[in-house]
Amino acid sequence: MRTVKVGIIGCGMIAGGKHMPCLSKLDHVQMVAFCDLKPERAEEAAQKYGTPDAKVFTNYKDLLAIEDIEVVHVLTPNSAHASISIDALESGKHVMCEKPMAVTGAEAKAMYEAHLRTGKKLTVGYQNRSNARSQLLKKMITNGELGDIYFAKAVATRRRGVPTWGVFLDKEKQGGGPMIDIGTHSLDLILWLMDNYEPVSVVGSVFHKLKYTENAANEWGSWDPNEFEVEDSAFGYVKFKNGATVIIETSWALNIAEGGGNLLCGTKGGADFAKNELRINGERDGSLFLNKIDVNPNARERFSGEAMTDFEYEAKQWIDSIVNDTEPLVKPREAMVVSQILEAVYISAETGKTVYFDEE
Repeated sequence: MRTVKVGIIGCGMIAGGKHMPCLSKLDHVQMVAFCDLKPERAEEAAQKYGTPDAKVFTNYKDLLAIEDIEVVHVLTPNSAHASISIDALESGKHVMCEKPMAVTGAEAKAMYEAHLRTGKKLTVGYQNRSNARSQLLKKMITNGELGDIYFAKAVATRRRGVPTWGVFLDKEKQGGGPMIDIGTHSLDLILWLMDNYEPVSVVGSVFHKLKYTENAANEWGSWDPNEFEVEDSAFGYVKFKNGATVIIETSWALNIAEGGGNLLCGTKGGADFAKNELRINGERDGSLFLNKIDVNPNARERFSGEAMTDFEYEAKQWIDSIVNDTEPLVKPREAMVVSQILEAVYISAETGKTVYFDEE
């Protein structure tokens, strides 16, 4: 397999915890350039993951000017995703952008249009699709085993799990709190499983309730209420053209005993991910059943039998799509619709009105 040269833009926690370690395990990938506003972070990343002659920049446009870089990973705060990704596409690079695709629906659409205009590949870091349970359920749904799916819940709730590092609490840089941070993962997975990307309307509720607590109990230490600019929980109600409904539940801080899991309800059966288990329920011969499926973690759609984490699978299938000119697991139009729905939740909550999508 030929060598793919990659440039990393943004060398913070998501780069060091996910993208760079996974790319480094692929023999045919070379990380040849690193960019970060903090030069010491780019230097450290280059020393740990780069080629011996890897270059380091603080201006991403200097990285994009390197002709033999084929792929760029955009791993910056959310507010910079769109502008950098569009510039990268227009410079002739394929782009992996970390989730969410963008802060606004308009920005996400501009990214999608740049992908179409340039002919370069664009994907978004929704690694939940790389999970073996998710892929098995997708196959079952595609085969019609759940029937017509008309109701689902996209759940990403934490009792006390406020990220207190980086720019997570900064509204300008992130665009929002748990809805855009972790809710985006659950919504992406649900829409992909349903294969439904035609929303009609969204009603949203956003809460700023527990964030003002001083010395709060929290998984990662107490937060500073003065720095907590985003919501602590948010909820959405989405209706689709075919009549299906999806409820989004997301929180960093919420008084619940334990978080729930994603679920889907169809005419032939239902499925849920309670406690990270895949369960299928239905009716057979006059009786109700609930089956827990013991999923082989290495039995995925591609590279079946290979032992790897969801992060590693995401990276491998992405690079494989570049080398073999196939579609990546996460397609840009799908990620665009996720961003449009997330923005609609925030707009609805702010205005107190239902947000309607224009029919194309």
